[in-house]
Amino acid sequence: MKEQNDFEAWLLSETLLAGLLGASLALFLTHPGLRTHYDLPNLRLVLETTMALAGLLVAVLAAARFSAEGRRVDLLLASGFLVSSLSSAGFGIAPELGGGTGRPSEQWAALIGRILGAGLIAIAPFANGRTRRRDWSIANAVAAAGLVLFVAWSLLRDAGSLPPLNVPAGQQQPFYLTGTLALQAMIFLIAVVGWGERFRRRQDDLSRWLALGFTLMLFAALQLVFQPLVAGEFVSQGDFLRMLAYTVILIGAWRAIRFAEFGRAVAEERSRVAREIHDGLAQYLFAVSTHASMLESGAAAKDTLPRLKEAALLAQQEARFAILALSSASGTAPFDAALRRYVEFLTADGALDVELEVDPGMHLAPDEQIEIFRIVQEGLGNVRKHAQATRAEVVIGWRDGERYVSIVDDGAGFDGEETAAGQGLKNMRARAASIEGGFSLRAIPGRGTALEVVLRST
Repeated sequence: MKEQNDFEAWLLSETLLAGLLGASLALFLTHPGLRTHYDLPNLRLVLETTMALAGLLVAVLAAARFSAEGRRVDLLLASGFLVSSLSSAGFGIAPELGGGTGRPSEQWAALIGRILGAGLIAIAPFANGRTRRRDWSIANAVAAAGLVLFVAWSLLRDAGSLPPLNVPAGQQQPFYLTGTLALQAMIFLIAVVGWGERFRRRQDDLSRWLALGFTLMLFAALQLVFQPLVAGEFVSQGDFLRMLAYTVILIGAWRAIRFAEFGRAVAEERSRVAREIHDGLAQYLFAVSTHASMLESGAAAKDTLPRLKEAALLAQQEARFAILALSSASGTAPFDAALRRYVEFLTADGALDVELEVDPGMHLAPDEQIEIFRIVQEGLGNVRKHAQATRAEVVIGWRDGERYVSIVDDGAGFDGEETAAGQGLKNMRARAASIEGGFSLRAIPGRGTALEVVLRST
């Protein structure tokens, strides 16, 4: 229901905009004296440059979303805006900056480039699915379009005397110019319909803004059909409509890329929490289930109940850390208490003595808390299982203005080259990297092991 209401609201606003623009176009057609244009070469150059830069920025934003999600619609969108912007820059703006006015071949090449770019954008909303090859897709599309433009420009340059695109006042525009501009308007109409239909089907926020922007582009193109000042030094109402259209499209592209970044962040956070639950809570719950089954099968209660109780307490601790991973609250109190409880469980049999020191004034972000807990858990587990140590020291505090975590034991140590590929060490390195921490390990056979993580700057 909400999606239907959103589409109906968009359709109403689109209808009102089209009606307003259509009424203004009809007014200019019925009263030719109102169709003014101004001989402002500097303003014309500024507008063209601004629109080229805006189109380039939209292309970059669409390419960023394509690199993250691999959707073909973003590939075509990025390629279309890039081709349009580069055509305007290469064949329209560059000659003006060079002190010339642009030869007819360059003017026609710029127009053809803009039409080609508009064509890519117009077919983009009808493209579905994703592509596997993301690295060179945009580069290949732009290279192909650039080759077509270069060939077109070469043919136009060798064709001899071409008529300029700006028609002097009082002269009738040639039919081929009217046809070319009408084709451009038709492509913009297809873009409006395509992006509007995509918004209806997918409720894609970017589609809403693109449909709105290309509605403005459509009426700017229609004004050019009846007043084809597409080159030269003149500025008309259509140029300001195009500028407004690029502004609207740029806003939509910026909103879309920000939404994509937020969506990826949410997905990554959910994945991280799921991994934490799987690695910790699920294992302890399995242990609880196993010990309960053993009791049902007649196992001795005096041996099974302590293990069942310990597994249940560890599962409770893991549940608290899963909640911590989902929470945005900061502070070290829950982390400190849970870590001390884990050390108590680990050293309950007296086989290993662990001294834990946590600076109460040190702030740890939620993601740092969960990853540091796992690193300490993995590190002390290795000490107990493999190091043959009797004592270990864990320090979480400040040193020389940096926050750090260290785990030092008095065990047998090991040869780093032989054990460098151990899964435990890989896990700890990966966890340190996930919170932008530096990981180091120093081990000397017969003299123990020292592990350290330097945390990111606050």
